[in-house]
Amino acid sequence: MSSSSQRFLALDVFRGMTICFMIIVNTPGSGQFSYSPLEHARWHGFTPTDLVFPSFLFAVGNAMSFVMAKWVNLPQSQVLGKIFKRTIIIFLCGYLLYWFPFIDFDKDNHIFLSPISHTRILGVLQRIALAYCIASLMIYYLKPKTSYVLAGIILVLYWIVLLFGNAADPFSMTGNFGYTVDKWLLGENHMYHGEGVAFEPEGLLGTFPSVVNVIGGYIAGRFLQQKGKTYEGLSKLLLAGFACLTVAYLWDLVFPIPCFPDQ
Repeated sequence: MSSSSQRFLALDVFRGMTICFMIIVNTPGSGQFSYSPLEHARWHGFTPTDLVFPSFLFAVGNAMSFVMAKWVNLPQSQVLGKIFKRTIIIFLCGYLLYWFPFIDFDKDNHIFLSPISHTRILGVLQRIALAYCIASLMIYYLKPKTSYVLAGIILVLYWIVLLFGNAADPFSMTGNFGYTVDKWLLGENHMYHGEGVAFEPEGLLGTFPSVVNVIGGYIAGRFLQQKGKTYEGLSKLLLAGFACLTVAYLWDLVFPIPCFPDQ
């Protein structure tokens, strides 16, 4: 088996484990007796369950590192066609799943078409589509180091925007600036209502740090292609992971982790 096949095998195993965990999370049995790590954090902080969606984003970026290497000799129009086609398909799949079965019943049990005006626009697949599209364009048009620096800038700017966008209550579920943006651009009828109020877990502003998650997967995949399955490569990946955890822990002291449940 070639090193390339081994890298793809590792990615397949990672995606398989993520899907397996997602199934366990989504089918816990009685909600009354659910194991707490298999439930989403109410808002601040996270549980193992809240790692499922970021893992998917990381896998998307990791897969991009293998695919985009094959696009080097393709014309720009063909590459953009692939990116936008995949983005539109994934986005529409997510949107149509929320709209499905496209019909509803009134109080007299008469069937009517579910109005588009009350259909949720964003969601899990939609965020994956948008994050993939933005990350792909960044990596395709910019130098790798430029993309990495820009990813760091996005995280810092996201923090600043949340911190000062709504100074009265910057990190609450319905007080953060991302909520204000979603309510203004999408409207309450196109947002998630599972928490009893109009709120969008996969909102527009929160999509930008998701782009960084995809780029992180791309960085890991590209590094594996350069270093291969070596002790040096594994050691550096572990050190990089530890460094990211340390920074995240320290940053959490001034920027609490908001859990956006992937509903």
